[in-house]
Amino acid sequence: MQRAGIMPNQVTYVSILNAFSTREGLQQGKRVHALVIKTGYALDVNVGNSLVTMYAKCQCIEDACQVFGKMTKREVVSWNAMIAGYAQGGHCKEALEMFFLMQQAGMKPNPFTFGSVLSACASLVTLEQGKWVHTYIVKTGFELDIVVGSALVDMYAKCGSIDEASNVFNKMPDRNTVTWTVILIGYAQHGYAQEVLKLFRQMQETGMKPDHVTFVGILSACSRAGLVDEGYSYFNSMSQDYGVNPRSEHYACMVDLLGRAGHLTAAKDFIEKIPFEPNISVWQSLLGVCRIHGNMELGKYAAERLLELEPHDSATYVLLSNIYAAANRWEDVARVRKMMKDRGVKKEPGRSWIDINSTVHEFISDDSSHPEAEEIYRMLERLSKQMKDVGYVPNTDFVLHDIEKEQKEKSLNHHSEKLAIAFGLIKTPPGAPIRIMKNLRVCGDCHIATKFISKIVGREIIVRDATRFHHFKNGLCSCGDYW
Repeated sequence: MQRAGIMPNQVTYVSILNAFSTREGLQQGKRVHALVIKTGYALDVNVGNSLVTMYAKCQCIEDACQVFGKMTKREVVSWNAMIAGYAQGGHCKEALEMFFLMQQAGMKPNPFTFGSVLSACASLVTLEQGKWVHTYIVKTGFELDIVVGSALVDMYAKCGSIDEASNVFNKMPDRNTVTWTVILIGYAQHGYAQEVLKLFRQMQETGMKPDHVTFVGILSACSRAGLVDEGYSYFNSMSQDYGVNPRSEHYACMVDLLGRAGHLTAAKDFIEKIPFEPNISVWQSLLGVCRIHGNMELGKYAAERLLELEPHDSATYVLLSNIYAAANRWEDVARVRKMMKDRGVKKEPGRSWIDINSTVHEFISDDSSHPEAEEIYRMLERLSKQMKDVGYVPNTDFVLHDIEKEQKEKSLNHHSEKLAIAFGLIKTPPGAPIRIMKNLRVCGDCHIATKFISKIVGREIIVRDATRFHHFKNGLCSCGDYW
């Protein structure tokens, strides 16, 4: 086009920039951006929108911000691109801040705006802010929109309020496969397997066709409830009845299902029958269930396969260390740690979050950085004494260091989720539920301790970890200790 002497216009640039909105096309997109400036189209609103969208989709947020900041005119598309870019890149606080700036600018949001904002609320587990957004949605008349409704169901489920998710779902006049899948996965994450299977039967009765994501929800629900026969049945039904060929994530669910139920040999055999090379998720499932059951040899085998595929994934080293530590194989623990150090692999620290009055507070183990750290630790000491008085015994198998028992107990008592719970007890009124999010799987001792705490303080404690929700109430957990 350029060789023919034809100059591009705004329509040309919009089309080209949309084509380059991928990591692979980023460098070409930057060259087009330079040409946009040279030819005088930098202030065109449609070209600006396309530039912001391109950089946001490529997670070049600073570049997106620069373009956005220079735009003399902004449309809802401009704001949506920034909000979505922040939310999809994990910058959820910034996504919410951008949404509030959008309101201050007098710009009216549309369904796509709300989809990104609700996704940010879900990622931060900020239920109160999510409820505020829901109220705003009702006022703007978008509550019955299928995209917004599905996003609301997802937000409430991920923020630990599955009942609210169900209420929104039941009020929706129209539902599509995404809507059904979101509610199915929500119930699966909360451990309500029978409700998942009931909802799937209702979905079938409507004639709605499930997709591969729907079956991930169904199989994960079966896994969390130990429904081995049902899991096999749904796995076979995927291709036979719905023409959905199993993917790696479905095989990983089946390995997890078999392994959690104690069928470790069957899980390994299942992997060997996969018609393609098993990926990381499959071997992670096997290693995870080996940690649960303390199967050292099979765990080592799974870890070796994982390290061949991804030698810099810290989770593999940590899980293998856990297996060795539980068996008091401290020399092997030291060997794994040395391997991590030699390869420059750093362990991801456990982090827990709690939302208090729309402010997210973050904790790590042994955290003393919080302004109210002294009061938090005093609360933990009181809780520790009360728990021990009613039978709690710290499970030091979950301490990955060969140290004295007293030091192990102190280390356990300062885990991030316990700090977050203690802060929640201090800052919320008596009887109010406490909602915690953790980036890793909750440890076994914290699971036991939280059951005791829920009974002692008479509160429901809802914990969302890396794999599922745990609802602790009156000394019991919704998972039935099968997790």
